Amino acid sequence: MQLINAIQLVLSHYRAGQAGEAGRLCRTILAQMPAQPECLQILGILEGAASPHRGEVVLRRVTRLTPEMADAYGNLGLLLQRQGRIGAAEAVQKRAMALTPERREHFINLSVLHLARADRSAAITCLRRALYLRPDDVLACVNLGVALLEVQQAHKAAGILKYAATLAPDQANTLLYLGHALRESGDRAGSLAVYRRALGLAPERSDIAGYYLFQKQTCCEWDGYDELCRSILDIIDRDAGVVIPLATLSIDTTPAQQYRSAVRFCSDVVAPAAGGTATSSTPAAAAVRRPLRIAYFSADFHEHATAYLAAELFELHDRARFEVMAYSYGPEDGSAIRKRLVQAFDRFIDVRSVPQDVIARHVADQKIDILIDLKGYTKQARLDLLTRRLAPIQVSYLGYPGTIGSPHMDYVIGDRFVTPAEHQPFYSERLVILPDSYQINDRRRPLDGRVPTRVECGLPDDGVVFSAFNTAYKITPTMFAAWMRILARTPGSVLWLFEANAEAAANLRREAAKRGIDPSRLVFAPLRPLSEHLPRYRLAGLCLDTLPYNGHTTTSDALWMGCPVVTLIGNSFASRVAASLLNAVGMPETITSSLEAYEETAVRLARDPLLLQSLRRRLENNRLSTALFDSRRFTRHLEQAYDTMWSIHGSGRPPAGFAVAPLPAA
Repeated sequence: MQLINAIQLVLSHYRAGQAGEAGRLCRTILAQMPAQPECLQILGILEGAASPHRGEVVLRRVTRLTPEMADAYGNLGLLLQRQGRIGAAEAVQKRAMALTPERREHFINLSVLHLARADRSAAITCLRRALYLRPDDVLACVNLGVALLEVQQAHKAAGILKYAATLAPDQANTLLYLGHALRESGDRAGSLAVYRRALGLAPERSDIAGYYLFQKQTCCEWDGYDELCRSILDIIDRDAGVVIPLATLSIDTTPAQQYRSAVRFCSDVVAPAAGGTATSSTPAAAAVRRPLRIAYFSADFHEHATAYLAAELFELHDRARFEVMAYSYGPEDGSAIRKRLVQAFDRFIDVRSVPQDVIARHVADQKIDILIDLKGYTKQARLDLLTRRLAPIQVSYLGYPGTIGSPHMDYVIGDRFVTPAEHQPFYSERLVILPDSYQINDRRRPLDGRVPTRVECGLPDDGVVFSAFNTAYKITPTMFAAWMRILARTPGSVLWLFEANAEAAANLRREAAKRGIDPSRLVFAPLRPLSEHLPRYRLAGLCLDTLPYNGHTTTSDALWMGCPVVTLIGNSFASRVAASLLNAVGMPETITSSLEAYEETAVRLARDPLLLQSLRRRLENNRLSTALFDSRRFTRHLEQAYDTMWSIHGSGRPPAGFAVAPLPAA
């Protein structure tokens, strides 16, 4: 057989997935011609699948023998990338590009490396070049859409991903990313339809099922909801795939199921995106020094619930004991709260468009002692950074009510309600139990803004107003049915809901009618600035909480404004937050432990205006004397927790759970 025919046969076997046949024929040819570059390259690729080291040795031999062979550099770069050796991979991909600058594959490969380092600007440049060279390249379109989505250019991302979907209409992955882009650009109905189509194409894809569920929750679209929830629970129980952790918090999951979901998501999704090597989570002994350098990581240093809760915490930190920094990777919105936050920190570092490696070097150069992540598995999270072990101690706090499932997160901040000691088996982090509530609150929240009239808010002139301002994805069919029963038992009452989106409002009105309640008894409150939103609580008689995902900031907002809240305590962090807040504000009597008790308590209070008014007066009179709103005392407790973490670290011991001893009230 002639050499060219033999090589063609090798390629035929390789492209058909017949690795064994291709490898045997390669070795036969190489026994006669040890330096035959095409066969060496294919053998290197095949060897690399089983042993990255052997594959690298072979491919590097090809580049030495045939230094002008661009494909060899490209394949070597892909092999190095799979090993997480991003810098080395980038160097050889750039060599391949220099040899054949018009090959779009090199630009795509290099863009993947840039994305792995979170250098999205460089990735976008490469992908646009690849599409210039071949406009119908589906992979380049999809990767460009993803990169644009990650830099918050959702409308542009949706446009390019729609184009990709026309090129490959049956590709579930393309549709998944298109669903993300439509969701972020505000086309919720379009997103829901695309997720549904993607799941139909790939019903085995648990990640698609999770996103589809979350979007159904966001739109309060409950057709097939129970069946989809059962499917998600079955996936978690069988460890059959990845489920987005946030979606598990608002369905009936146990702490054990939430833990399994988080661990799987972290290992399969977060860790591969880290793009760097993590150090051991067991620390070496460290010297005690002052001030400790602590850094808060978040995308929410702008008009956001987390910012409004925690602003005073950053201001109150004891500067003799702590140097306080912020790493912000969210938008600069020019708001008053953003300006306040920038001033609250000793240093405020904006890393929105900064590559991952640069952020890691900056944190290392700053010698951060304790890094506190305020995001968890919420929108725009950057847990890939924390997986690289940026600081000796890494802490999860406030943003996500559950475990991260990462071996590189050392502690989670909780309290005896949200993270009781017996829940330690359901956390990869060690539990830190604060004495009152885990939630910080800002006493500078607006309090005395103009109260709108009922007419201005679309409310009736009289009758009880039940408010439920939690976001739409927290509303489940079970809780909504309970609310409708409460309305039925309270003539003249209305339910005042947050207008999260038009689809949710329309669906909830339809669901009310199905349950025999006039849809006009549902009133929707549009989004308003905090200074205009908080006074609306003066018109609400009683807040109705959600389960299994309670109101967090929503609950403390209501209590701050003197509006009582009825909650149903569950068995997980997310379902026990309101109970924590009510206990810390001195109103445990509105915490219930069954759906029947929840309904009875709400109806009883609505029918007894004197009792309801007495609860409101108690909240108003005790506002600044309760533990929930004692921000200074809370800050001292949290600082005591940081000191204890550092003491454990300094002794050379691994992280260990502990409870913070209560300090006297301020």
